Amino acid sequence: MAVLWPFATSAVAINLFLLGLIGLAVGLPSMQPVTALWLSLPLGLPATWAAARWVTRLIAEAERA
Repeated sequence: MAVLWPFATSAVAINLFLLGLIGLAVGLPSMQPVTALWLSLPLGLPATWAAARWVTRLIAEAERA
């Protein structure tokens, strides 16, 4: 999981920033990139856990085939 954490956290940061940009269309204020980075740090942990479970299932499925 430690190997996947930077990648999952980066993906969360990008998605949060893009969600902030979509919020502009609805009339919400935009999210600064630094804010997205700070918010992605704690939110990256559940994303890493989900990605690790997904990769583990893919490996198990490949070993069965």
